[in-house]
Amino acid sequence: MAYKFVDNYREQGARKRLVAHLESRGIADKKVLKAIGKVPRHFFFDETFWNQAYKDIAFPIGDGQTISQPYTVAYQSELLHIKKGDKVLEIGTGSGYQTCILMELGANVYTIERQESIYRHTIRVLPGMGYNAHFFFGDGSKGIAAHAPYDKIIVTAGAPFVPEILLKQLKVGGILVIPVGDEHSQKMVTVIRVSETDFERIELDTFRFVPLVGDQAW
Repeated sequence: MAYKFVDNYREQGARKRLVAHLESRGIADKKVLKAIGKVPRHFFFDETFWNQAYKDIAFPIGDGQTISQPYTVAYQSELLHIKKGDKVLEIGTGSGYQTCILMELGANVYTIERQESIYRHTIRVLPGMGYNAHFFFGDGSKGIAAHAPYDKIIVTAGAPFVPEILLKQLKVGGILVIPVGDEHSQKMVTVIRVSETDFERIELDTFRFVPLVGDQAW
């Protein structure tokens, strides 16, 4: 992972090309595209691999985890319809790249990570980049009930089902975005809480995430 926060014309140009690529793949939300164009993704890579940072691919970050593919980050971010000041729960901090995108969109982010080494790395790196989210270490499959309810919830790992405990932490009118399926592929699912007892569920495209591990998951 990079600690020398250098962002030159080469990297800025690579981000512009990435934004154009994502737009060509159907990402239409201008705010999401602007956020992708602003966050220096190469900061999440060891300098040896900076040439991989602006390819539209996932990339290993250690402990069996990956930094998500930019298209996937943009896709989930677009589904959340973030408004400035939204209180957002992110399940699976990982590298922190998605966290930064959410914050660029104006979200107040509560993010939780279960891998201690990744958690300790991210809480050092993100503040150094100027992104001061609310960081938590623990089982994300149970959410963070102490700070609920949330306007939006995003899950960045594949779950076998939508955990009911997360639905309870969502405000009425709120949106949960979660990949649901088996360990090999998942359907992106949007759940909208339309009342205290009613939820609308929409199944979308197929993706492949690392598994969501925890009490309410695998």
